[in-house]
Amino acid sequence: MEVSEKVLSIRNLTKSYGGHAVLNGVNLEVERGQIIGYIGPNGAGKSTTVKIMLGMIQDYEGQVVIFGEDIASGDPSYKKRIGYVPEQAELYDNLTALEYLAFTGELYGLDRAFVEEKAQKLMVEFELGDVMHSRLSSFSKGMRQKVLIISSLLHNPDLLFFDEPLSGLDANSMMVIREMLAQLAAQGKTIFYSSHIMDVVEKISNRIVLLVKGTVVADGSFEELQEMSEEGSLSDIFNQLTGFTDHASRAERFISIVEDGTADA
Repeated sequence: MEVSEKVLSIRNLTKSYGGHAVLNGVNLEVERGQIIGYIGPNGAGKSTTVKIMLGMIQDYEGQVVIFGEDIASGDPSYKKRIGYVPEQAELYDNLTALEYLAFTGELYGLDRAFVEEKAQKLMVEFELGDVMHSRLSSFSKGMRQKVLIISSLLHNPDLLFFDEPLSGLDANSMMVIREMLAQLAAQGKTIFYSSHIMDVVEKISNRIVLLVKGTVVADGSFEELQEMSEEGSLSDIFNQLTGFTDHASRAERFISIVEDGTADA
């Protein structure tokens, strides 16, 4: 029997801003090869959790252990094994795509010639081969997203944090990313996937963690969450567990306001 390998351990993680608790004792144990659908309403604490794990926020309470090391120790070496695609990222628009990726690779300690060759191959696979020498300022939202995804994978990380990674991508690219994530997990990579597109989270995740007001209210496979809520789709489960059940009536009121007076115009 194969022994599971723990990649990440979070114990009683708490974080407050101005007296307001954003995280209220979050506990998570994550093993190698899992795709975690990390979901929750806006303001639930998802981004705060990820930023703490990335070392971007340091004044928290509780313990975060990644690859067996407490990140509070001050040793940043664990970050070399992490890839990150934020929901909103600032790119250096004056750089070309290849220059940006080479720069990113060098930050991870990769040889420039090696990373340039690798980046070119990845851009070709992502249909960016013809624009690799174009400035990022000329790129569309989807093209920029592809560059960000490539930059997160250049150093072959063991732990990936993807926040709305499919934003701006066309249908074909979405299919490639979804298949790529499945293959990465099969190779033992661990992926935190955060998105508001529930049907994608439902399809790609083998474990779903739902955060509401800084507290984990559900943690399990999609099938286990179905049993907990007695609902069908992940969207329905999400709405029930977050207490958002008036979406239909709210939409009806919205439409009635839109239509109000138009018949007399």
